[in-house]
Formats: sequence, structure tokens, C-alpha cells
Amino acid sequence: MAGFILKRLLQAIFVVLAVTLIVSFAIRLSGDPAVMLVGGAGSVTEQDLRNIRQALGLERPFFVQYLSFLQGILTGDFGRSFMGGTPVSLLISRALPATLLLAFASLLTSILLSVPLGIYAAVNRGRWPDQTIRILSLVGLSFPNFWLAIMLVLLFSIVLGILPPSGMEGPESFVMPALTMAVILTATNVRLVRTSMLETLSQQYIMVARSKGLRDRVVLYKHALRNSAIPLVTYIGLQFGGLVGGIVIVERVFNWPGMGTLAFDAISNRDYPVLQGTITVLALFIVLINLLVDIAYGLIDPRIRTE
Repeated sequence: MAGFILKRLLQAIFVVLAVTLIVSFAIRLSGDPAVMLVGGAGSVTEQDLRNIRQALGLERPFFVQYLSFLQGILTGDFGRSFMGGTPVSLLISRALPATLLLAFASLLTSILLSVPLGIYAAVNRGRWPDQTIRILSLVGLSFPNFWLAIMLVLLFSIVLGILPPSGMEGPESFVMPALTMAVILTATNVRLVRTSMLETLSQQYIMVARSKGLRDRVVLYKHALRNSAIPLVTYIGLQFGGLVGGIVIVERVFNWPGMGTLAFDAISNRDYPVLQGTITVLALFIVLINLLVDIAYGLIDPRIRTE
């Protein structure tokens, strides 16, 4: 098991290095932040631009800047924002909790919807409830999350006026962002629960449990659901990691004070340290979740350790 964990850990480190290197290189292709800070190259002399680049540390070779950034990661120092000089770690510490709360709310909503719907579809396989749920799940997968977010704002904020259109001001502000993400997640999870339940319900021990006269509710929730939950739990773990990274657009639509909004503002301002730090933290979080899921699955199924 130690060898399996070490192998996965080395893979995770390689992924983080690759992501940070690509991001560090790509964001520097977007333009010169020194020019942006002064409002255009025509408003200052070339010497002024060189002085600004030197003050920001941009005159150093790319790989020197990259190695300095990697050293900062180890100590939690992602540098300072070009816009105001605020430590990037402070900005991230304010934005990350909002993103994690929204991700948890979205995932919890999805689980509460997808598990009973998936079980109901499996129990009624081939009948109209099953067909209806499957069609609705396909429809849910077809909705772009930004379009769904806009439609929810139009309905609940503008037409009905019962929910705030943006911001993080109370429990009611979670409803539309969480529902937007939950619809997409539920569309996938319903199909996963249904497939897993159908496979479990066909097992011999389920037939034995029914032959003993156990009630359908006991057979479904005590025996079938517990055994079909293993792939679901694994997938949800991976899904949560991807959810944190994919929630960026939804945050922007709802002006949610999370990592997505922070990243968008950094892109608009060409604030390299903030953008670099934001993407790195999101990548670290996703890699960590995937690593924990791999380790948990290796503990559950010893065959995975040999892969």
C-alpha cells in the first residue's frame, strides 16, 4: 500500500508542476502588465516601463520567475497583486471559502435529488417513470450552465422577485447558484445511480433477501443501496474536485465572491500573481481530491494497487 500511495503522490506532484508551468507561460503571452498599469505604452517612456517591470520583478528570465513562484508555494507566499500590492494569499483566503461553500451546497443538492430519482428509475425499469427520468437527465445535460444561470435570474429575481440576483448575502443567495450547478450534476448522477442499482438488484444476494420476505424498502436501502454506493462515492469525490474548478463561470454570472470572480478580475487586469495563484490553488485542490479518492479506492479494492 505504501508503494501505491507513493506512486500516486509522485503523479500528483508531476501534474501540479505541469499545470503551474503551462499556466505561468500562457498568462505571459497575454501582454505586458507594465503597459496596462500605465494605461498604454504611449503615455510613458521606455525607461519608465523598464522601471515598472523591475519593480514588479518582470525583468528576470521566465524560468527564474517560475522557480521563485514554486518556492513561494511551499511557504504559502504567492506574491503580491499588481493592483494595490495586496498579498495574493490573503485574496485567496477570502475567496476560497465562498467557492467551497457553493460547491458543497451544489453537490449536496445533487445527491438529494439524484439518489431517490436514480433508485426510482431502476425500480421502474422500462416503464414510464424510468423513461421520463432518463429523458429529463438528457435535457439537464444539454443545458449550458451559464444559460441556465441567466434563466434562473430572469425567473426568480426579475419576474418573481423572491431571490437576490447576485452576491453572497444570506442563505437565500445560495439557491440559484447551487441549483444551477446541481442540475448539471444531477443529470449525470441519476444515470450513474440507476445503472449501479440495476446491476446490484440483479445480484443473487438481493434475490435471496427478497425470498426471505424482507420488505422492498429494506432490500432497496439496506442491501442494494449500500453495495451500489461504492462507485457513486468514488465518482462524487472526483466530481467535487472538478466542481471547484468548473464553478468559475457560474460565480461570475451571480457575482459570487469566490475563486471564479477573483480569477476573472485578475484576467481583466492582467494581474499575473493573482491569476497564477488562483489557478494553482484550484489545481492543487483538484489534484488533492483525486489523490484522496485514489487512495480510498485502493484501500477498498486491493486490485487497484497493482495498476
